[in-house]
Amino acid sequence: MKALRFAVSVPQFLTLKALGALFPGLYYRGPLSTVHLDEVPEPTLPSPEWVKIRTLICGFCGSDQSLIFLRDSPTASPFTSFPCILGHELSGEIVETGSRVMSFHVGDLVTVAPHLNCVTRGIDPPCRSCQMGKPAICENMAEGSLAPGMFLGICREVGGGFAPFLTAHESQLFRLPEGASPETGAMIEPFAVTLQAVLENRPEPGDRVLVIGGGVIGNLLVQSIRALGIACNITVSEPSKVHAEWAAKAGADQLINDGDVFGHVSELTGARRYKPMLGQDLFMGGFTKVFDAVATSETLRTAMRVLSGSGILSVVGIGDEVKLDLTPLWLKLQTIKGVYSYGFHEIDGKRRHAYDVALDLVREGKVHLAEMITHRFRLDQYEAMIEVNRNKAAHRAVKTAVSFL
Repeated sequence: MKALRFAVSVPQFLTLKALGALFPGLYYRGPLSTVHLDEVPEPTLPSPEWVKIRTLICGFCGSDQSLIFLRDSPTASPFTSFPCILGHELSGEIVETGSRVMSFHVGDLVTVAPHLNCVTRGIDPPCRSCQMGKPAICENMAEGSLAPGMFLGICREVGGGFAPFLTAHESQLFRLPEGASPETGAMIEPFAVTLQAVLENRPEPGDRVLVIGGGVIGNLLVQSIRALGIACNITVSEPSKVHAEWAAKAGADQLINDGDVFGHVSELTGARRYKPMLGQDLFMGGFTKVFDAVATSETLRTAMRVLSGSGILSVVGIGDEVKLDLTPLWLKLQTIKGVYSYGFHEIDGKRRHAYDVALDLVREGKVHLAEMITHRFRLDQYEAMIEVNRNKAAHRAVKTAVSFL
């Protein structure tokens, strides 16, 4: 079968870093490309607890693009292994089940929680994080029966959704609701990420919330807050008019699309603005919760300066190394929370996975996910898909995906 695989060597990395800024096409075209459409064997079941899935739709994530363009910090490299078949936002049909799979059957339409934790790696007893219901931050991501990999799509032994077939452990599977489209199934993964962020930094009625970045994750943050029925005020900062329109449709109360967050804070929150001897202005008062879906030095600095005293900043975007002035952190007793993937939560006295919460909200019609996939491509059109993602605004693109339908 044909699959889109990622791999990089140290000489290739250094060459691309030297030339890529001038010739970005080198990252995904030609002999230096980090991705290639390769012929690979169809996957087989790693153990009797696994199933084989025929891929229907697989979304192209911002993290896929960052990996292809070598933008990720090397810090996480011990928890990846190459070459790997990309793609972790997917839906598919089960075509084979292992002998110990009890809850799923051939023909079931499923989505997959991609993290490769203790259970999938055959490690018993599970680590502390897995026992706490946080499988995405499993302490054994480079141990056990599988090659290193935080999730399928960046593990050389467990391929992702940019291939006609993949395998997944029974514990990773979630059945799609009756009538849910494959597109909806592929959007559950990014939706679960934003639900996780909101559930861990849940706004209260009367809170003033700022979402920095109105792309897919920013939009889903707004949808998550609204779907959970939280009556707070939401402002989205997004320079793209296209994505700002989508944010308004998702339920944002105010939009900032001129790039000047500081110029709007006092009007929106009643905060007082102060100018230091040197450096950026600082606000007393401000937004009570901020979700930064971009996570650059600039956006994080902005977030901390407009965040109120005792406010909480959730860093949802996956940025590179940043440089920050930590004065707002101690001066205003702020909290900065990391956000990654999803896990289990106590909701109404029950322990529930973020995927289950997401699927319930789909059943109840409280979110609109499928329409966010604005562009579909065949697998052999991956170069065109990357081109669209390099300039989404020009193509009026929100989420792009590979379709095997």
